[in-house]
Amino acid sequence: MSLKETFKALSDPIRREILTLLKKDKLSVGEIIEKFDLTGATISYHLSILKKSGLIFESKYKNFIFYEINTSVFEEVILWFSEFGGKK
Repeated sequence: MSLKETFKALSDPIRREILTLLKKDKLSVGEIIEKFDLTGATISYHLSILKKSGLIFESKYKNFIFYEINTSVFEEVILWFSEFGGKK
């Protein structure tokens, strides 16, 4: 995981909204697309950036691709942020 790629992925409101959807449960590409008024290609672009950053991962079941949050990346970011707290 690169913090640069992680923060780039988190900088976009659409990608943050996708992450919010995925925090409840894993979703198929089609289920994610249904939640937005965007083309499938646009959602695929955002999913690829999230995947490249390590924030999500995909799994395949039959003809479907499902996405879910990779909590370990969030834990690493929180750990990094915690290094700045409490020092005066």
